[in-house]
Amino acid sequence: MILHPAILSVLAGSILIGVMVLYAALYGVRILWQWDIKSGSERQLLLERRTYFVATIVNYFLVIQIASLFLLIYTADAIHTLFAGTMCAVGTFDVNRFGFPAVLIKLVTSILAGLWLILNHADNKGSDYPLIRIKYGLLIFIAPCIVAENIVLWNFFSGLHPDIITSCCGSLFSPGGKSVTSEIAGAPVIPALTVFFSALALTLGSGVVFILRSAGGILFSIASFSTGAISVGAIISALSVYIYELPSHHCPFCILQPEYHCIGYLLYGAILVGSICGAGVGILMPFRKTPSIKNTLPAFQSRLAMVSCAAFFVLAVTAIMAIVNSSYHL
Repeated sequence: MILHPAILSVLAGSILIGVMVLYAALYGVRILWQWDIKSGSERQLLLERRTYFVATIVNYFLVIQIASLFLLIYTADAIHTLFAGTMCAVGTFDVNRFGFPAVLIKLVTSILAGLWLILNHADNKGSDYPLIRIKYGLLIFIAPCIVAENIVLWNFFSGLHPDIITSCCGSLFSPGGKSVTSEIAGAPVIPALTVFFSALALTLGSGVVFILRSAGGILFSIASFSTGAISVGAIISALSVYIYELPSHHCPFCILQPEYHCIGYLLYGAILVGSICGAGVGILMPFRKTPSIKNTLPAFQSRLAMVSCAAFFVLAVTAIMAIVNSSYHL
C-alpha cells in the first residue's frame, strides 16, 4: 500500500520539507547565537548572505507544506475505495490510530508555516532584518513538529492494509454518539448557523475597521482565528445537511468529493487562508514601532487583513449559496 503513487508523493514531499527545515533550523541556531547586525566582521557578512538564501528556499518549501495538507486529504479520499466499509477519507484515516493525528499535526504545521511566511516577509522589509531572531526561533520550533509529522505519516501509511474493515463517516459523525465529533454533529442547526454568521460578521467588521483606521488589530486577529474553528464546527453541524440534503449526514470530508462539486476545498481553503492571514496581523502588532519597518509594516498588515476578509467573504457567500440552492429545508 505504501507504494501507491499518491502515498509516495505525500511521503516524499514531507521528507524533503523535513530535511530542508531541519537544515534551516540548525542554521537558525547559529543566527540566535552569532547574529550581530552592527558588526562588520567576515562571519557576520557570511551570515547575512546565507540567511537570504536559506530563507528564500524555506519560503518555497513551506508553501508546499501548506499545500500538502490538502494533498494528504485528497490522497486519503482517493484511496478510500481500497478499504471495506468506508465512503470517504474518514474511513481511510480511521484504518489505524495514526490517521487522524496525521491530519491534526499536518494542520498545525501548515498554520505555523503560514505564520513563518508572514514573519519572513515582514522581516525582509527591514534593512537590518529586525525579526530575524524571532522568525528563526519559530523555525526551530517548527522543525521538530515536522519531524513528528513525518513519523506519524510513515506509521499511518505503512499501517494501511486493504483487508482491514474500517468505520464509515456515518458512525463517526453521528449525532447519537458520545464522541466529541458526535457532539458537534448533534448541535442544533439554526443556533450553529447563527453563531457561524455572527462570527463572520464580527471578523469582517473588525477587519474593515483595521483596514480603514489601522486600529483593533489584536481583536481582528483573535476573531479571525476563532472564526476558523467555529466555521469547521458549523460545517459539521449545519452546513453539511444543506450540502448533502440529508439531516443525518454530517461528514466534513464527503463534501470534498466531485458529486458535491468539491465544495469542501473552497470552504476549507477560505478558512485556512482567512485564519492564517488574520492571525498574521496580530503577531505583527508588537513590531509596528520597530524603526526599520514602521513605515512598511502597517501597509503589509492592511494587505493581510484584506486577504483575510476576502477569504471569509468567499466562505460566507459559498455557505449562503449552499443553503439557498439546497432542496433541504428545516
